Amino acid sequence: MTSQLKTVFLLGLLTGLLMLLGGLFGGRAGLFLAFGLAMVMNVGSYWYSDKLVLRMYRARELSPGDAPHIHRVVEEMAARAGIPKPRIVLIPQDAPNAFATGRNPENAVVAVTRGIVSILDPDELRGVLGHELGHIVNRDILIQTVAAVLAGAIVFIANMLQWSAIFGIGGSRDEEGGGNPLAALAMAFLAPVAATLIQMAISRSREFLADATGARLAGDPLPLAGALGKLEAAAGRVPMQGSPATENLFIVSPFRGRGPVSLFSTHPPVEERIARLRAMPRTNS
Repeated sequence: MTSQLKTVFLLGLLTGLLMLLGGLFGGRAGLFLAFGLAMVMNVGSYWYSDKLVLRMYRARELSPGDAPHIHRVVEEMAARAGIPKPRIVLIPQDAPNAFATGRNPENAVVAVTRGIVSILDPDELRGVLGHELGHIVNRDILIQTVAAVLAGAIVFIANMLQWSAIFGIGGSRDEEGGGNPLAALAMAFLAPVAATLIQMAISRSREFLADATGARLAGDPLPLAGALGKLEAAAGRVPMQGSPATENLFIVSPFRGRGPVSLFSTHPPVEERIARLRAMPRTNS
């Protein structure tokens, strides 16, 4: 299954889970209430998260004179992708990493840390910049916001359903006979976990897609593969100073997760990403 189809499938699962919970608690009224509240909570994040995260990491804009190679590469690949050239900012940290943010291609920003510029060669940096442009081209900020809205609504309904199942209040009145309180209670506890797993799976799917898109924009997948190996190794030695809530933004996770914990990771294993990139054909010489 391609990353795009997988994303559609996972968003469908989130939607189905939301409708199921909405039916258990308050029927249509409960469904619309939860969705409306989640929408309000996440729309603000969609519009203003770029400004907040850039302020959090004390990012400053890089002029063409500050970083001519980065500006030249980003301009070239943005033109190839058919999007406006995004702003480029520098995060004054030695942890090597990068991310893209902005609600659409017209308001996009590519952020690189001081550390990533120092450890990657020009071709590897080009691959990383292509990956970040891939996120912009694929409108991943919008997709992640939709997933957050659905997951937030599921968590809200599940919390309400827990109380209604425990105390025998609320619940759907749309169907005769109501529902099984024990089944409703079990669903109320399991649904948020399922929603989180699905949301993280969507994030991992978008990382694979950004890798593939970035490799095509850069013209060669191997430099990005090499960059990911370097960044993953360095991430364990030089920690990123910031909020774990921003983990999903970065090209490699600032946090480590193995085994069952990796199910809740926003990033797929770097080894798998590298293997996929090495299997891709080059698009130019």
